[in-house]
Amino acid sequence: MKILKDDNNILLNLTGKGLKYFLLTLLGVAVAFVVSQVFGAVSIVGILLSASLWIWFARIAVSLFCLFAIAIVVESWG
Repeated sequence: MKILKDDNNILLNLTGKGLKYFLLTLLGVAVAFVVSQVFGAVSIVGILLSASLWIWFARIAVSLFCLFAIAIVVESWG
């Protein structure tokens, strides 16, 4: 009988932490957007809606997805 441990796959643990902090960052950006919209800080809203910021978020999301897929393949292989 195989005993499963949570600490076997380091890549899966790191990817999970990366995903957690990425989602917390997105939540922080959403809160900053709402607060700056309420108080009328137009310059901050412009920064948060800039295309370059969302391109970086998309790149990070795709990288995390690829790392997560690699970790799943490695975990199911062994």
